[in-house]
Amino acid sequence: MASARWPCLILALLSGVAVSGFPRRLGRLLGKRSLPEGVVDGIEVYGTKVHCKVTSRFAHNVITTRAVNHADTAKEVSFNVELPKTAFITNFTLTIDGVTYPGNVKEKEVAKKQYEKAVSQGKTAGLVKASGRKLEKFTVSVNVAAGSKVTFELTYEELLKRHKGKYEMYLKVQPKQLVKHFEITADIFEPQGISTLDAEASFITNDLLSSALTKSFSGKKGHVSFKPSLDQQRSCPTCTDSLLKGDFIITYDVNRESPANVQIVNGYFVHFFAPQGLPVVPKNVVFVIDVSGSMHGRKMEQTKDALLKILEDVKEDDYLNFILFSGGVTTWKDTLVQATPENIQEARKFVMNIRDQGMTNINDALLKGISMLNKAREEYRVLERSTSIVIMLTDGDANVGESRPEKIQENVRNAIGGKFPLYNLGFGNNLNYNFLERMALENHGLARRIYEDSDANVQLQGFYEEVANPLLTDVEVEYPENAILDLTQNSYQHFYDGSEIVVAGRLADEDMNSFKADVKGHGAINDLTFTEEVTPERITLWHGAAQSTFSWLDTVTVTEDGLSVTIDRKNMVVSFGDGVTFVVVLHQVWKKQPIHHDFLGFYVVDSHRMSAQTHGLLGQFFHPFDFKVSDVHPGSDPTKPDATMVVKNHRLTVTRGSQKDYRKDVSAGTKVACWFVHNNGQGLIDGVNSDYIVPSLF
Repeated sequence: MASARWPCLILALLSGVAVSGFPRRLGRLLGKRSLPEGVVDGIEVYGTKVHCKVTSRFAHNVITTRAVNHADTAKEVSFNVELPKTAFITNFTLTIDGVTYPGNVKEKEVAKKQYEKAVSQGKTAGLVKASGRKLEKFTVSVNVAAGSKVTFELTYEELLKRHKGKYEMYLKVQPKQLVKHFEITADIFEPQGISTLDAEASFITNDLLSSALTKSFSGKKGHVSFKPSLDQQRSCPTCTDSLLKGDFIITYDVNRESPANVQIVNGYFVHFFAPQGLPVVPKNVVFVIDVSGSMHGRKMEQTKDALLKILEDVKEDDYLNFILFSGGVTTWKDTLVQATPENIQEARKFVMNIRDQGMTNINDALLKGISMLNKAREEYRVLERSTSIVIMLTDGDANVGESRPEKIQENVRNAIGGKFPLYNLGFGNNLNYNFLERMALENHGLARRIYEDSDANVQLQGFYEEVANPLLTDVEVEYPENAILDLTQNSYQHFYDGSEIVVAGRLADEDMNSFKADVKGHGAINDLTFTEEVTPERITLWHGAAQSTFSWLDTVTVTEDGLSVTIDRKNMVVSFGDGVTFVVVLHQVWKKQPIHHDFLGFYVVDSHRMSAQTHGLLGQFFHPFDFKVSDVHPGSDPTKPDATMVVKNHRLTVTRGSQKDYRKDVSAGTKVACWFVHNNGQGLIDGVNSDYIVPSLF
């Protein structure tokens, strides 16, 4: 699914309130009285709360910070939030002394101009800027009058991606001072059920974390709460500064009874696909490595360390080669070679002897690697069921040979011809990262920035692990023609182990009873097709003229005017009045059953609460009545005896059988013995069965 990426988007949030316009409330000045703990330069941040609500991998996050100015003069209060790069801001507000000022989200170029104008006029404005390997920073400052309170509230949303088998929520924690009420909470709902849930913090010991952290999950719901006290926030027992500075990461995964899961809401659908247990498709990998002079020293050593570690993980069915570029281009081997133990040992020696030198010739190096992969395929030097990948690492801009970014992109695009992906790793900050990213994306790959930290070699190795295990190639997600509108990306060159394909769209006809989703791809051994049958039968609730529509796949509770309706995947519970409850169950039969069809079962959980005047097919039995069963004897079926029932002055023949009782277990029901009345209940029910049939109901 598409998501906003911060390098392409800057937001200016303008409160429309000039700094000089804030009231100065002299009556509220606090003078020299003692101040609460945690006050820094007169400003107390007394509350910070991060609430994450995740439904079907989609995270809705609200960050709220409350501060008060205890000083006797106006003070500037800053609100700094670091957001995931794949997130997008949906709302921002400032509330000052009970008055709320909404922010406006602007596109990149408009935002820059309005931000500069706002700052020059002394108005409050915020701007998003790059902040690190996973985050972008949002910063806004406001002048707060003496004695005044201010509340910042930022809402952002994010589609969580599956990475190495888990979904990850990445939160940056950095309050910079002790906060009386600090809390991070996450409520997770996954219709497939949650299989694992964990949370970790980089800034706190495990012992201290366990005392401030609670986490639990059961069935479809999970909960995480991190609520350190003031003492738990201290960097030492007697310190007044905070140790809360680092990463707080929540990870989880879902149950996978089948490779695919489709969820439908109000005529829209999301299709999740993540098969497991498939054999890995062999890879043909060319590493294109920048060895120009700028890679001298630590960068080069870290690159070599990463490559040596990667060589340990290369599988014997893989083929590989190294291309080094500076002012010119050199190769380890003339062609790709199989990753046999002997070749891997030779490759290790080659990597250890890499030396930096000269300029940066990106164009020729990439074209050499692409040509090598194409030639290996054409000459049948690699396995037929294998996939090819180019991975380039560079720390600078092209300055030898073809140096125009647009021309290099064109050359690479034409050479690859859509046959395999290109992954670009940009080392450090002194390069044209946008160029690397554009070139990777238009060749079905992605770009990643490698940061010049002590763990740069781990970053490089971690990226390779993401693409080391392709399970499927040339993946196509197909739906019935003319059944789906507004479809997101539905074709992928690779599906990697531990990841997930997500396709969303809109149903062309909300009234359709079912549609089929096929996922096709090439595996390591044969071609595979996964089929998911989707049945979006609708549940429609009316409130006057207004209506809400749900499917039996939803999990939702609607409460209004004393009526509560809960839908929980094939079950619907309706409660109203003084605890009166009904259960409607979607009973599904074998899809290939030639006669029977899916049907709804209507069950009364607590009929004793119904009025004695309640009638109808079920209502007439809500209250006890007299009956007597006798003369039990063998019937036509040896396993089901017959008997005589006297009820309502009628003498009836009945047969022993069993039925499900859903009063205690609304999902599976409980098997109970009962007597079946013949002839459509004649003699037991009031009137005849046709009195209770409504023609043309649907």
